[in-house]
Amino acid sequence: MSCVLPHQGLPFELSVTVYYEDTDAGGVVYHSNYLKFFERARTELLRTLGINQGVLLQEHVGFVVRHMDIDFLQGAKLDDHLTVQTTVAELKRASIVFDQKIVNAEGVVFSKALVKVACIDNAKMKPKPIPSFIVQELKSSEC
Repeated sequence: MSCVLPHQGLPFELSVTVYYEDTDAGGVVYHSNYLKFFERARTELLRTLGINQGVLLQEHVGFVVRHMDIDFLQGAKLDDHLTVQTTVAELKRASIVFDQKIVNAEGVVFSKALVKVACIDNAKMKPKPIPSFIVQELKSSEC
């Protein structure tokens, strides 16, 4: 697993390898595992920016998936080396929309998703503004 911090408008990238546990009986990645790959990339993007979600949770700041549009375009297979590309498509007061794609080295897109993540007060389970330092990090990284 490796990460590349976005620069000059390029997406954040997370490398993933398809393991046996990711596949179904036919050796193709099971559909719900694409969601895991997308989640890992969003988490690693924040981590690379110095944003620790464990610390945020202690401060009652959480992020939850509010909505997702996903297309499964082609099945990835055992031992495929893939890249999850992530960009911030929209940044609002209390939500972020991530544009994500899973591609191989040749640029073939296996799955793509638009994921709306809401910021919540995890003690009250209600929306809250995204902390300003997170907004600044996302804006300055050009992701």
